[in-house]
Amino acid sequence: MQQTNMKEGEMGDQESFPMTGGDGEYSYTKNSSPQKRAADRAKPMLAEAIGENLDIVPGSPTKSISIADLGCSVGNNTFIAVKNIIEAIQEKYQKQGHTSSPLEFQVFFSDHASNDFNLLFLSLPTDRQYFVCGVPGSFYTRLFPKASLNVIHCSSALHWLSKVPPELGDLKSPCCNREKIFYANAPKEIGEAYAAQYERDMETFLGARAQELAPGGLMVLLISGRISGTLPGKSSLGPQFEPLESSLVDMANEGIISKDKLALFNLPMYSPSPEEIEKIIERNGNYIAKKIEKMPDRTFGLFKKQECRAGFEALIKAHFGSEILDELFDRYEAKVTGRPPPGVAEGIGMGIFILLKRKQ
Repeated sequence: MQQTNMKEGEMGDQESFPMTGGDGEYSYTKNSSPQKRAADRAKPMLAEAIGENLDIVPGSPTKSISIADLGCSVGNNTFIAVKNIIEAIQEKYQKQGHTSSPLEFQVFFSDHASNDFNLLFLSLPTDRQYFVCGVPGSFYTRLFPKASLNVIHCSSALHWLSKVPPELGDLKSPCCNREKIFYANAPKEIGEAYAAQYERDMETFLGARAQELAPGGLMVLLISGRISGTLPGKSSLGPQFEPLESSLVDMANEGIISKDKLALFNLPMYSPSPEEIEKIIERNGNYIAKKIEKMPDRTFGLFKKQECRAGFEALIKAHFGSEILDELFDRYEAKVTGRPPPGVAEGIGMGIFILLKRKQ
């Protein structure tokens, strides 16, 4: 597979962080309500973005529109996002007076090869108005031919890094994140390591997408962020992960898991500020940043046990083994049950809506 803006093998040590597949109690398809709420809040912004910015040049007799949803995972969220995009494009097309030559849509659902594509395709809407293709692979590599896409969508996925910052993998390093699994409220050096990894990853992501987007094409990104002017340690995701972190620390203190193993376990996730994103986009030089704005506030609840397990079971199992899963998430449930949500304080669970247009 062709890759861009990277040396041969540079991204070869990427990790894969699949959501729990299948349709069981702890599957992502049954436990992705937080991600759906984020997409619902962005629907009006998405429709407006496409209506005002997407260039549609009718073909003869039909015009084919190619759409990619990156980090599609499984479940209905990806289908809802695609439906919203197609409806916005069709509305724009009709307003332009093009009624004789109907649009055709090709939709590419993309995620890591370890994603449950079988369930994804079995769940496809029967009334869909588009052709379907699955594209396995990391979005930190090239996935599509040059200038082949009109719209790229990525929601609740770009906070996942390609890997944990390598500095955190040394027990003797000052960046060893002991008794923590995330950089929120961690020493400054740890936040800086995460920020540097995010910058490298985002530069690679933007470089690959710049080749895949057709001139004038749009890219819509919905990501978890934090307030501009704050340090990485003020991550808006921190409150969500504290109960899981606390549960693992308790198990380490009780000798159920190794303290050294806990010290080497870190969530590969990062919440950038708008100013960080702006600098990376400007440095890339291939896009016009149409919008980089904070999404409307929402009530911020802690993950339910099933939601947390759907998102992190595979990651935890790979590091600690499957034998701790039931006890860990039972402890997690005990910590979050009855606990009031963090609330809607400024910056907690902050979402950022990003609209980029590929330069001609």
